[in-house]
Amino acid sequence: MKLYYAPGACSLATHILLREAGLPFDLEKVDIRNKTTEHGEDWMGLNPKGYVPALRMDDGDILTENLVLHGYVADLKPDSKLAPPHGTKARLRQDELAVYVSTEIHKTYGAMFNPAITDDARKAAIDRLHSRYKLIEALLADGRTYLTGEQFATVDAYLFTVTNWANALKIDLSAFPKLLAYQQRVVARPAVMAALVAEGLAKAA
Repeated sequence: MKLYYAPGACSLATHILLREAGLPFDLEKVDIRNKTTEHGEDWMGLNPKGYVPALRMDDGDILTENLVLHGYVADLKPDSKLAPPHGTKARLRQDELAVYVSTEIHKTYGAMFNPAITDDARKAAIDRLHSRYKLIEALLADGRTYLTGEQFATVDAYLFTVTNWANALKIDLSAFPKLLAYQQRVVARPAVMAALVAEGLAKAA
């Protein structure tokens, strides 16, 4: 398999999950602005959607969309326990959380990467983020290690990735101490740190 990624983008979540699952894969960096890959491939030809992540599967087909890739990786390696089995209530609950992260948190951060955003629109987006993080803070209030309990899961890689954008966007999350402690627990995982190092986002220990 080959993961097409941009450093620190939402593709980082799939990158983390591939490492957590111990699956063999190659990485290819994408220049989103110039629509090319590091090896000179036409990015729009590979993925007409124009964004990352994209995963070239072993049969050569290209798969896209965060939640689809996360589930695909988890299902390739069920022993990794990155997601509960299909058809269980636990899988429904994890998928429910993942959609919440996608539509209510990821999407809200995305708007703030637009350099043309007005101060009022930025403030409204931050207020929306804070209201959405209240649910996450409440989930973590019972002392659980990860979002669904003690098992690191696909949704943890996703939430960690998008919440990490608060640093670049200078968004204060100090009102959510349990979320910040959670971020530190996730970044301490060897697979997470390995992905950050591979993308040039952290230095090797």
